[in-house]
Order: sequence, then C-alpha cells, then structure tokens
Amino acid sequence: MPRRILSLVLPRFASSHALRRSPVAGAFALTASLRGADRLVCLNPEAEARGLGRGMALADARALCPDLLTRPADPLTEAQALAALRRWALRYCPWVACDGPDGLVFDITGSAHLAGGEDALLADLGARLARMGFEARAAIAETRGAAWAVARYGQGGVVPEGGVSRALMPLPLAALRLEEATLEGLERLGLRIIRDLTQVPRASLTRRFGTGPMLRLDQALGQVAEPVAPEPEAPVLAVRLSLPEPIGLRGDIEAGLARLLERLCEHLRQAELGARRLLLELSRVDGQDIRLEIGLARAMRNPAPMAQLFARALDGMDAGFGIERMRLSAVATEALPVEQITTTGAQAQDDLADLLTRLCNRIGFENVQRYLPADSHIPEKSYSIAAAAYSSPARDWPAAPPRPLVIFPPEPIVASGRALPRRFRWRGLWWQVVAATGPERISPEWWLDDPAWRSGLRDYWCVQTDRGARLWLFHTPQRDGWCVQGEFA
Repeated sequence: MPRRILSLVLPRFASSHALRRSPVAGAFALTASLRGADRLVCLNPEAEARGLGRGMALADARALCPDLLTRPADPLTEAQALAALRRWALRYCPWVACDGPDGLVFDITGSAHLAGGEDALLADLGARLARMGFEARAAIAETRGAAWAVARYGQGGVVPEGGVSRALMPLPLAALRLEEATLEGLERLGLRIIRDLTQVPRASLTRRFGTGPMLRLDQALGQVAEPVAPEPEAPVLAVRLSLPEPIGLRGDIEAGLARLLERLCEHLRQAELGARRLLLELSRVDGQDIRLEIGLARAMRNPAPMAQLFARALDGMDAGFGIERMRLSAVATEALPVEQITTTGAQAQDDLADLLTRLCNRIGFENVQRYLPADSHIPEKSYSIAAAAYSSPARDWPAAPPRPLVIFPPEPIVASGRALPRRFRWRGLWWQVVAATGPERISPEWWLDDPAWRSGLRDYWCVQTDRGARLWLFHTPQRDGWCVQGEFA
C-alpha cells in the first residue's frame, strides 16, 4: 500500500487562537520584537485587507491603520494550543505530528477510508476547523515534502498516486523548505522553480550549496524516506478509584490511598520520575470535594513514606455522608533515574530530605530555610537564604576568617581615639576589653552603591570582653568612632 501523507497549514493560527480566547472586532494583529523594532507577526483578514502584512513595523502599521488592535505574541501558549489541536486530530489517524508553528502532518496510510475517502476526509477536516475559527489549507500526497509544498504553495487538495512530480515542478523553490540564504543563492543563479533545479547537474549544486537542496528534492519526490514521527505522549501521572459504596472510616480511606499510591508509584517508576508534590482529591456523596496536598523535599516514588505524610492531612478531614471517588495525582515531578545502591552517604542525604519533608508539611515549605554561600566579601552579603526543600546544601564554604554567629546593623559605641579602645560603653553597659585579634581590613564593593558602606573601608577586630561576650568591632579610618556589628558564639 503506497503511503499517503496529509499536510495541514493554519496560516493565521496565532491570531485566530488569540481571538478565540478574547474576540475583538476590526483589524487585529499580534506583535513581537524583531530586528530592533516591534513588528507584526500574525494578522487577521481585516488587517490584511487594510494593506498590512507580516514583518511590517508596528509604527508603520498604525500610520496606515490607526484603529489597529494589537497584542503581544505568546509563542509558548501558541505551542500548547497547537499540541492540543494535534491531540484532537488523532480522530483521523494514529500518526499526527506538529509541523512548524502553524501546521500539522498526518500519516493517513490505511485510514482515509474510515472517513469516506481522501476527499471526504479533507472536507470534514476543513469544516471542523472552520467551525473552530481557524482558516486551513491541506493537501494529500505520497510524500511529506510534496504534501507540505502543495498545501503551502499550491492549490491544496489531493495529489493522485504517481502525480507528485507533475504537482511539484511548477512550484517555487521555497516549497522545498530550503533556508533563506540558500534560496537567495539559487535565485541569483536564475533558478526560481523546482523544475529549474532538475535541469542543473547535481554535483555542481552540491559543491556550492551543500546537500540540502538535493536532499529536500529527493524527499519530496519520494526517493529518500521522510517518516512522520509524532512526539511521544507525556505519561499520565494520575490514578483514580471509584468505590461501589461510600466510605467514611479513616482506615478505609487509608486503604484506598495505599492502593492509589501503589499504582501511581508504578507509573512514576516506568517514566523514571519522582514526585515532588501530590494531590489527593476526595469526592463526597453530597457533591463537595476535599483536596489534600503534600510536598516532598526530594523526588520520591516509595509508597510507604508517602502514605505516612498523608496521615496528618487526614486528621481533620470531614468525610460527610461518605467518599465515593478518590483521585491521586503527581502535580510536580522530577527526573529520578534508577541508581546503583551504594554506601557513599546517599542514605544520609535521603534521611535528611525525609526529615525536611515532615517539617515542611507541618510548618510550611517557605519556613524551613538553609544558608548558602554568596559571592561577596562583605560580611552581611556573604550568604543567602533559600528554602531547604528546593535547594541543595553547599558542599564547601569558601575559606574566610571567622565570622560572628549573629551579624546585625552597626551600632555605635562610646569610645575615643583611633586605637582599639580598652573600655567602651555599648547598650547602656561598660565593657572591658580583655583580649583582641585583628585588624581585618574590608573594602566596600565600589561597583555597587551600598548606603551602609558609603563611609569607606573598615578595620574589624574580634574582642573578648570581661563579661564573657566576644564582639565584632570595626573602625572606619575615614571617620572617627567605633561600632559593634556582631557577636561570636
């Protein structure tokens, strides 16, 4: 059976999708920053009828069409919408792939008869897309390259078996999906349509432009295979349990949760993923839903510890007249490949992560924090604070002189002279210096404007006082006076 490929192009997909979400009347276009200016990237028919086109600068477009309505393009949202449309198109055949930002490609070999034939399939596909608000052009041919070319640069429709060469020859060279620089070079040689390309010796073209032009021609003519390879579907990381009779006892709910966890962890294991956040949804008989969510400090797919974490969430739950459905999903995951079991300290790291998980689920993930080194020699900037569950501990802190356990904003003391004082008054008390170590000179970061360091460099001393406290004093040579900025353990 000869292969049959359907190529679908949606020339105004981005603007049509934006208008589906929020309709407007009149000329409309999506804009993006290109070549140093805001330019139009996709327009609706009303905007094109006013003389606007893709690539036009927004300022020029507004001069021609003052009432033009615009929105910034959102490539991520458009890609998600095209992926959703690809899943919808699986109704026609099992092999559908995205083809650029505004197209789909179908391998309908052996599937067209299910829709009444190729012509009927094209008519049904076009009608459904029109009802969705999308303008579409499609073509069916024996090769992917030929279908792509006829859909975008030809009249569309069905190319009969054996008619690929006749359909391709009068089309422009851009129909071969060549790069812009290659097209310009071929045009300078006087080659403008695909038939011209077949009249030139292949060796000379290959020497000048590489294998790209002839490879695309061979693919379009069917001399080189070009299969349709859709993206693999993402695994469904959710399981559900429908109960024959409503349940309300704590033990029954935990038993159902255990079954769900076993199934979910098996899905995670097959996908080599680990869960970082789990959501348990319980549907009561009276129509109300209960949502219980837990977080994990490390990627995990072990049912037993997960079940223990849900125990606290189940404590204050009101089952009402009973639970009739349960659904468990992994709403956040991370890669967790299979690893060799060793004795290199991995177990200790897992135990710490499990402890963090229990603490974070009790008091909040943002309330359990750890210190990490920062790239600065200024004492109060030499560290950063991060959520412990979403950061890794620092392996090695940079070597530096001892720092106080507590660092606070500088507090002036009563002392005189530039020499280290032997006695000073601080916080309403007199302190006697018993021993001292220093000085350590620290200069401000001149490339940053820090108001606290505008006084200039500082000379720091670690002093032992008669009251037992070890304080961190500094003196600014540019100014008289001493300050305390920290206290050692």
